[in-house]
Amino acid sequence: MNSIFLYNLFLSLHIISVIAWMAGLLYLPRLFVYHFTKKIGSESSETFKLMEIRLLRIIMNPAMIFSWLFGIALISTLGVESLSALWLQLKVLFVLLLSGVHGYLAKITKEFQQDRRARSERFYRIINEFPTVLMIIIVFLVIFKPI
Repeated sequence: MNSIFLYNLFLSLHIISVIAWMAGLLYLPRLFVYHFTKKIGSESSETFKLMEIRLLRIIMNPAMIFSWLFGIALISTLGVESLSALWLQLKVLFVLLLSGVHGYLAKITKEFQQDRRARSERFYRIINEFPTVLMIIIVFLVIFKPI
């Protein structure tokens, strides 16, 4: 296969994976906000638990893994020397931060699964903004390649 075809294939799969991952990163904290308002042990609280864990395990985790795999595949088709570009180094740094946010949301999901709610509703509203800010930075880095 020629390298242009492989690059376009990996780029397409990377974009699809990132869209799925971001959808989960934006939706899961919103579920926390709604879940927080439900009485522990109620039917609606149990429904939110199911929604949260399925979103994390079935959509978010695979999407994050595939985002990383196809991103690495893109870099390999361009050549490892592409990592010398500062914009790409910064992108990788922000994707690492995004992966950290993912891990933190997974931790909070586990807390909700155990009916532990140590934070406020406002906290869950605020953490919803972190993936958005990181996504904006990453998109601008990729499009403008400013450095």
